[in-house]
Parts: sequence; C-alpha cells; structure tokens
Amino acid sequence: MARRFGGTFSPQPGARPGSAGPAPTPPQPPARLPVLRRNLLYAAPLPLIVTALGQPPLGLALDLAACGTLLFAVFLLDEGLKAEAAWKARTIARRPALPRKALATALTGLGVALAAWVPGTAPLNAAILGLVAAALHLVAFGVDPLRNKGLTGEDAFQSGRVARVVDEAEKALSDMTAAVKPLGDWEVETRVARFAGAARTLIRTVEDAPQDLTAARRYLTVYLTGARDAAQKYATLQTRSRNAQARTDFVALLDDLEGHFARRTEALMQGGRADLDVEIGVLRDRLAREGLRPDTNPATNPDRPQTP
Repeated sequence: MARRFGGTFSPQPGARPGSAGPAPTPPQPPARLPVLRRNLLYAAPLPLIVTALGQPPLGLALDLAACGTLLFAVFLLDEGLKAEAAWKARTIARRPALPRKALATALTGLGVALAAWVPGTAPLNAAILGLVAAALHLVAFGVDPLRNKGLTGEDAFQSGRVARVVDEAEKALSDMTAAVKPLGDWEVETRVARFAGAARTLIRTVEDAPQDLTAARRYLTVYLTGARDAAQKYATLQTRSRNAQARTDFVALLDDLEGHFARRTEALMQGGRADLDVEIGVLRDRLAREGLRPDTNPATNPDRPQTP
C-alpha cells in the first residue's frame, strides 16, 4: 500500500491552506538506541555461535552462554534507555523499579568474560576483560535514574497519585500508536499523533499543578482507556477488511477527543488564573482591614509609577 510522505512542514490532513493548523506536539527525547547502533550491538555477539561449533562441549556451552548473555544485555539496555527517556520527559516520575541499564552493564561484563575464558586456563584474564567491558559500557551509556522526580515534600502523596495516573495515560497513548502503525495509513497515524500531543499537553499541565488531578482524572483514565480500546478495535477491523466508514468514524472520534482535551487543558489554565485573582483579592482585603493600604502618594512612594 502506498504511504504518504509527511514531515514537519508537510500539510496536515484536513487543514485549510493558510491556516495555522494544530499546535505542534512537544518534542519527546529519543526513547531507544538508534536503529543502526542497536543492530550492530545485536550483531556483535553472533560470531560466537560460529566459533562454538568447532569446540568441545565445555567451550561450546561457554560461547553459546556468552552469546545469549550479550544479546540479553542489549535488550535490557534498549529498555533501560526507553525508561530513562520517559523519566526525563516528565515533571513527576518515579525512578525505574528495575535498573535495566545497570543489569545490562553487569551482563555485558559477564558475557565478555565468558567469551574470553578458555577452559583449562586461569580465569583471571577473562575476568579482567569482563571488568573492562563493563566499565566501558558504564561510561558509554551511564546508569539508570536513581531518584524520584517531583515526589518529595509535603505533596508526595498527591504527586505519587499523579505519577501513577500519568504512567497509565502514557501507556494508553503508546498502545494507540502501536495499534494503528501496522495499518500503514499515514493520515490515521498523524491524527493519532495529534491527539496524543493534546493529551500530553493535559498531562504536563496536571504534572505542573497536581491539585488539578481531580478535574482531569476522567480524561486521563476513562477517556484515554476508551480511545485506546477504540484504536485497537479499529485496527483489528481494518486488518480484516478495509472499511471506509469505520475509518471516517474513527478519525471523527479523534477530532472530537482532541478538541475536548484541548478545552479541558484551557479550562485548567484559566482555573489557575482565577485562583490567583482570588488570592490577590483576599490578601488585599486583609491588608485593608489591618490598615496597611497601599500608598498612592507619589511624593512618599517614589517607586509607584506616576500617571500623566
């Protein structure tokens, strides 16, 4: 199936010429290793399978174990970089429960040591090579995030609730993207990406003001879960047989959801402005009751700007 080209400056589907179009999605940090580097890391241990075939049983087992260990280390590294990118992109986040990058470092050192050890010789040289490999891996890729972000102080409980809701919301958005990607429909992918951008804007708003979670919780749980289920069912239907009406209905649903999420975000921002106005009014009334009225005389208050 032909696939339409799209980029930053390409016209968006449904946009009129000269219109500003939707707000761009906030940039996300790279979530995984670059494809070429990942493929090279996966390919590096494969020669051990060839060298294992001409060795006695112990050497065969060591080479195969080294190959499997190194391959699993690359997988853990890729997942660890993905978790780290998600941690960096959020204002409130828990540190990864499983230190995948640290485990990848340890497994890389173990895999190199197994590959370098020759049965019948002292394992010291192989252990040294493993330590060197682990150190180089640590320098190249670093360690996992070791602390929670935005979960300290008196609001730790509320921030923890926000972190859990955000994790569920991000997973729902990732599932939506993964569901429609195999269809190869560029317009639908773009519409899902635009909706995800609107949803992530609401997510960032709640992260900056955790007290707004109650007002946005339905959007980040019920509505996102429904949108994910709709995307998965749409993808299943389109895989079996192309249905033009279902495609039209799904795109219309995404338009409606994007508009609702944008309006909810705007309402939360306006609510924050209203709260500020109330606080300013209360403080001014209190100052007035205590006789601390602002001095409007320019002669005694030189810092106050004079009206012409």
